[in-house]
Amino acid sequence: LQPAWIQGLQELQLFNGRDLTGWEYFLVDETATMEDVWSVQDGVLVCKGEPRGYLATSEEYESFKLVVEWRWPEEPGNSGVLMRIAGEPAMLPSSVEAQLRSGSAGDMYGFQGFKIGGDPERLSEISIGWNLARIEGNENEPGEWNRYEITADGDRITIVLNGKVVNEATDCEVRPGKIGLQSEGGVI
Repeated sequence: LQPAWIQGLQELQLFNGRDLTGWEYFLVDETATMEDVWSVQDGVLVCKGEPRGYLATSEEYESFKLVVEWRWPEEPGNSGVLMRIAGEPAMLPSSVEAQLRSGSAGDMYGFQGFKIGGDPERLSEISIGWNLARIEGNENEPGEWNRYEITADGDRITIVLNGKVVNEATDCEVRPGKIGLQSEGGVI
């Protein structure tokens, strides 16, 4: 994973390419440490995928443009980019997710009461919130790099995947929150 920047009034590197300064974590296995799951190798953030949880920025953000590049170096798996994380830490905290699961990149979820809306043809209620299916896919083959450009502008969140708009949520909850990267079963 390479979380590149948030762009608004200023450009800000969330990941410095050297260490995990500015990041905190939550793992379902309370005995595990951040270093058990996440490391930096050749300037790239590597997530082992187990135990499950997420890495999160120490700071909170509300409206931004976030660029994240990722690839599945081994067997494709599941992960996600969490935004506007608030409330108690949990495996799926109150937040909106841009899905990274191989074959489903571009889907969006609102978890634990986080409100998202969008095209009613693609919006469905799930046990822990809402799912807004992507408009269309645009993932590269497993093993190749992919690039998200996620724009959170007030109540609208747009996902561009490898240069193509693949999803847009409207009527999203607007609040400051942390940005997170999931550990959810696959090396990414």
